[in-house]
Amino acid sequence: MPLGTLDRTPPPFFKQGMSALTKLVFFSAFALFLMVADTRFKLTLPLRAALATALHPVERVLLVPVRAWDTVHDYFTGIADARERETAALVRLAAQAEVAARVGPLTEENQRLRELLALRPQFTVNTEAAEVLYEAADPYTRKIVIDRGATHGVAPASPVIDAAGVLGQVTRVYPLASEVTLLTDKDAAIPVLNVRTQARAAAYGDPTTVAAGAGMELRFLASNADIEPGDVLNTSGVDGVYPPGLSVAKVVSVDRRAGTTFAKVTLAPAARPDSVRHVLVLQPLGLQLPPRPTEPAASEAAPRRRPGARR
Repeated sequence: MPLGTLDRTPPPFFKQGMSALTKLVFFSAFALFLMVADTRFKLTLPLRAALATALHPVERVLLVPVRAWDTVHDYFTGIADARERETAALVRLAAQAEVAARVGPLTEENQRLRELLALRPQFTVNTEAAEVLYEAADPYTRKIVIDRGATHGVAPASPVIDAAGVLGQVTRVYPLASEVTLLTDKDAAIPVLNVRTQARAAAYGDPTTVAAGAGMELRFLASNADIEPGDVLNTSGVDGVYPPGLSVAKVVSVDRRAGTTFAKVTLAPAARPDSVRHVLVLQPLGLQLPPRPTEPAASEAAPRRRPGARR
């Protein structure tokens, strides 16, 4: 057989196609395009909602053995803890007996003063009880997922609290679940009011100090501001999201360094997300506020000239 008639093409096993570097550049550019498109146009938001709804039953099934183990562990280890809590509760109950006896008259007096001053009654906040399913998988954020979503009436920006105080805020809502950003997250912020001085400020999340028993800080506070360790901070209610008077944090330390304009104030949040299991979702306060008055048009605001008046 002549050598010219032989097929010199490599067998299919040795065909490589595009080089590895070409594939890396192509798929990297494609991934970057998808991230930019999702950030600007929210292309994957319906897909995320559909996947979250489809995976919700699977998540609940996978959590069954974990919840069973937690139930057995709590049963065997909770008896001594329950006795200690009962003793502490009896001590607090005896200490608060005198205070509780004065709550009734003070409430009636406060109601009469509100009626005399024609003040608007306090807002009635709608609530929804929820259970914490799990923590978000992102290691760079502080978020949890609860078992209440859009079908249960949960709205974005809804405050989330527990028995101790404010826990966080709903930042993403799915049909059957919601994602809650905790106050200790690096992007979290909440307006607060110092109970002692009645001074307003803004508290921000600081996850770098969570291990030290803190997790929040006050920023842009003057170094000569009247604030001391032990001060209690509540919600101010000026943001239209959180109802006023909810416990937020307590001041842990105040560092007033010489030569600096602002003091470094470290806070410890009142709520402990690592041990919470049941929470309460509140309706955003802005949904209950009256609509803002519309500004008059420029033509209506300008004074009308009288007929025959000189210009």
